[in-house]
Amino acid sequence: MSIAMCMSCGSPLSRVVCDLGLSPISNAFIRAEDAAKGEMFYPLKACVCESCWLVQLESSPDSGAHFHEDYVYFSSFSSGWVGHARRYVEAMTARLALNASSRVMELASNDGYLLQFFVQAGIPALGIEPTANTAAAARLKGVETREMFFGRQSGAQLAADGWTVDLLLGNNVLAHVPDINDFVGGMPLVLNPEGVVTLEFPHLLNLLTLNQFDTIYHEHYTYLSLTALEPIFARAGLRIFDVETIPTHGGSLRVFVCHAAAGHATAPSVLQMLELERAEGLASGARFDAFAQAVIETKRALLKFLIEAGAAGKTVAAYGAAAKGNTLLNYCGIRPDMVAFVADKNPTKQGRLLPGSRIPVLAPDAIATRQPDYLLILPWNIRNEIIEQMAEIRSWGGQFVVPVPALEVVP
Repeated sequence: MSIAMCMSCGSPLSRVVCDLGLSPISNAFIRAEDAAKGEMFYPLKACVCESCWLVQLESSPDSGAHFHEDYVYFSSFSSGWVGHARRYVEAMTARLALNASSRVMELASNDGYLLQFFVQAGIPALGIEPTANTAAAARLKGVETREMFFGRQSGAQLAADGWTVDLLLGNNVLAHVPDINDFVGGMPLVLNPEGVVTLEFPHLLNLLTLNQFDTIYHEHYTYLSLTALEPIFARAGLRIFDVETIPTHGGSLRVFVCHAAAGHATAPSVLQMLELERAEGLASGARFDAFAQAVIETKRALLKFLIEAGAAGKTVAAYGAAAKGNTLLNYCGIRPDMVAFVADKNPTKQGRLLPGSRIPVLAPDAIATRQPDYLLILPWNIRNEIIEQMAEIRSWGGQFVVPVPALEVVP
């Protein structure tokens, strides 16, 4: 048997962080006409490199299995996420003094949810997005978009085409790239000498502390900390000069990166975060062993709740056909006999079946029609937004259930 190697430093991977068994591709929703066909399931095991402490999948399907013309994730369907994007644009425009003579590029720009605000402000912007359907949606918002994966080769081509930028951004994309060194290696090619890169990603510390194991799925190749990222940027001639904590996706980091020789002073926040990660054990095998046990306990608690609800004659539906929900449902072995349906606002998911669990996806109005006793919130990172939107379930005595970090019933 071949030994998996760290995608950052090349060291052998020997310590398992979390083994979630076999699982289908999290966003491979099943069309009704394909319901009688089988699905591919792949091992879903996260490991940590004990040389550089990058957490990563031991193996994963090729990126083409995730990002294609039938990709079903559209950022604009979350009003909370669009609001976050608007605030980001306002903050970066002020901090970097961006104007009509500046240039901005977003990696994994999806449906133009963020760049539309730069366009509206008259700041030239280019989206880089590998999925055709989301790129088409972005163009409808007036966002120039190129359909490609980003790396050293495409970065060189963009620079040759005249696209070097003052701000290069990527929100929740860094974990999605199968070759993180190549992806980061393309950044200095398109970044102006005093330009700034901002990257947002869920913080590994929160994944461990808040038991966010359902954010582990095949589309996420890595689970990131500042400790593991520093050497990756250094190899590319880049330097992290500031870091912020932000509340998105259960607790994320926003890092500010520049050329190693650029004039941006390194803020105290960088050393402070590195020290926090060391103190919290992100460079210690014992921390990861404790996490693995917490994952098992979460599975048992959710199954116990669903079995008891069914025995009591209660009905359970779910809200939010998110990738993290598919990880949770498949790891726990939950099927339509336990969760009748999942409601989602995204019309590209409606009428399909969730991968693996085969739970049907319906429009949100199905909740009022069927009046389930419990509504299981799968995208717990926007639980407050969902509870506010679905408050009507209380009119028939319905309650919300949040499974992560620990099972919680919300009246």
